[in-house]
Amino acid sequence: MKSLYLTALLPVLLAACGDSGANYTPILDGAPSPAFQSDLSACQALARNQTQFDQETIGATALGAGAGALLGEADDDSTAADGAIAGALAGGIASAVNASERRESIVIECLRGRGHRVVG
Repeated sequence: MKSLYLTALLPVLLAACGDSGANYTPILDGAPSPAFQSDLSACQALARNQTQFDQETIGATALGAGAGALLGEADDDSTAADGAIAGALAGGIASAVNASERRESIVIECLRGRGHRVVG
């Protein structure tokens, strides 16, 4: 039963981790302009509001759990619950990392679009 609760809670935790890319503060080529902090806040908010990334992470976690459960059931040394947890972790973590990187890219491109010389 504990495995079931962990599997159900996992998508929520992973979606929260995927938000970390929205907090990214890039490196600038030169001194920041007076508008940089307000532009940075706006760009971070834009990246944070891309909720489709969270939905993708939840979907990848669910797919990973399903595939893992099937593999765990087929393996003589594992249970379906063990496989579901491992699959959920694999699918969810990979998707959360991807979402974080995509949010970071949004911050960078948004700032460049506002005229800031972002190098990374």
